[in-house]
Amino acid sequence: MSRYVIDKKALGENIEYIKEKAGVPVIGVVKGNGYGFGIREFTLALKEHGISTFAVTEVTDLPVMKELLDGEDVLILRSTCIESEAESIASYGAIATIGSAESARVMNAAAEKLGVKVRCHIKIDTGLGRYGFMPGEVEEAIKCYSLPNLKFTGIYTHFSQAFENAPLTKAQLEVFKDTVKQIESAVGDVGVVHAANSPALLNVDGVSLDAVRIGSAFTGRVITKNGSNLKRLGVLEAEVVETKVVPKGYKVGYVGLYTTKRETKIAIVPFGHGDGFGLEVAKEEYKPFHILSTTKRVLKKQKIYINIGGRNYPVIGCIGLTHTAVDVTGSEVRAGDIAKADISPLMVNARVPRVYE
Repeated sequence: MSRYVIDKKALGENIEYIKEKAGVPVIGVVKGNGYGFGIREFTLALKEHGISTFAVTEVTDLPVMKELLDGEDVLILRSTCIESEAESIASYGAIATIGSAESARVMNAAAEKLGVKVRCHIKIDTGLGRYGFMPGEVEEAIKCYSLPNLKFTGIYTHFSQAFENAPLTKAQLEVFKDTVKQIESAVGDVGVVHAANSPALLNVDGVSLDAVRIGSAFTGRVITKNGSNLKRLGVLEAEVVETKVVPKGYKVGYVGLYTTKRETKIAIVPFGHGDGFGLEVAKEEYKPFHILSTTKRVLKKQKIYINIGGRNYPVIGCIGLTHTAVDVTGSEVRAGDIAKADISPLMVNARVPRVYE
């Protein structure tokens, strides 16, 4: 059975490195099943290292966060105009994101219906083009502060190209700061001001503000131009379940695209596309993924490797949904040996157990 193994000690070192670099409180982002590390395990690890505010994007994550946390705050990193979502955010006591006049109206109504006051952060869109008030909509944002059932405790933005464009990121930061000043002049204290995500913290100076939002950096799988001391974490593992020998000229895998060039010893590893193996992420966090086509690999003479017993062996034939064939000719590889593949946690199927050791 496959499993995704995370070095808990190294994760702790990554967390402490980020905390020191940030120099301000860190908001632990555990969206996307904890960036693929498992939302439960990842949240608890961050909590053990003193993280006291967390963030997710989906309302459906709130029940498990309530179960795991004891007084720590949870910020929903998107605004919503859906009444049922607003009511869930209000009922769980989470911090709502307000990114439009309509989302403010809906959240205020939900809070009134439940008889609570919902804490909120205003979102400013400085160039990503998703959620948030445009800088030219400052007056609309200011009006939200007068809604009786909302209590604003923060304001933030999200950078669009911090992984590769520092000048643009700094320009977005200045637009954000100017917008914050305009709102402050009208309403007074706006609470916690935050902008930096993982790429921004690691690639651009002066972005920390009052807090930073960090997720992928904890995994060590984030793009940095200047380098860092972060450790790359997460390995897909499984035991070799079978070995066999096939003759020269034998076709291996679906479609028969691969033909052995000699008598070949094959090890069968029980993970494949269904586990996340063979999915390619061009740049870990922000590019779409796709199945690395066997045809494409053959034409370009590209190889994918699996490590068995400390040595890399090439994958042959099509990667299957749950199994992969590996050429281990000339080796002593046998059933029970541990096979490992370094793949992004974002690609690992949620059903695959996360093991912290």
